[in-house]
Amino acid sequence: MIENGASDEAAAGAHPDAVPGADPYAAVLRPVRSGNTFEETVQKVLQLVRLGLVPVGERLPPERELAERLQISRVTLREALKVLQDAGVLEVRRGRYGGAFVLAPAPAPTAADRGEELRRRAVELGDRLEDTLLFREVLEVGAAELCAARPPTGAEAERLRELLAATGSASLEEYRRLDTLLHLAVAELSGSASVAAQYAAVRATVNDLLDCIPLLPPNLHHSQRQHEELVEAILTGDQDRARTAMRQHLAGTAALLRGFLA
Repeated sequence: MIENGASDEAAAGAHPDAVPGADPYAAVLRPVRSGNTFEETVQKVLQLVRLGLVPVGERLPPERELAERLQISRVTLREALKVLQDAGVLEVRRGRYGGAFVLAPAPAPTAADRGEELRRRAVELGDRLEDTLLFREVLEVGAAELCAARPPTGAEAERLRELLAATGSASLEEYRRLDTLLHLAVAELSGSASVAAQYAAVRATVNDLLDCIPLLPPNLHHSQRQHEELVEAILTGDQDRARTAMRQHLAGTAALLRGFLA
């Protein structure tokens, strides 16, 4: 049993020379600290899937790596993977080329079904819907300002540019996953592991809601222009511009969600 208190950095497999944002799992795969080890393990694996950090058809990191990074036993991990397999989220294959693979979601629902699902989830969230959107704004606007205060250079800057280019050329099917990776990189480049972890959690909730509304090409085009404004502000060290760009960008997403809910 590993379920004890090794340092976050060691448990996450961090390297002193690692580039923030280069490890897509860093914000999620942090040591389990609560007494609800099994439940939190399920939550973290679901975050990997909901955030698109492991795409459909791809394999999760190996069991040994997952257990070490989460600081849990292999037994607990396998129990969590079994539950997610039974729920149709993962397919666990044994053998030399085995592992836990992300399954495709159920066939896309109709527009009416999506609207009903969005309303159902919004009702479940209740007052936490507005709280979630506000918390996201606080986290991301702050992260953008922190990034601009210490503009990324070298490999960090190149990582940000690559993610920006990826969202710009993304297909509709891939857009939300790549958008998530770009935003997550900004949170990680803020320099605060706690901000990145909290953002990963809140973004998983937001993605659940966004999956219930259609991807609108005009909105995605506008969103990409905002991404470009944001990244340029961060790379040039313009804190005010970075903060404003992020706030406007998030306001657009919040408006869409509120519009479809209404």
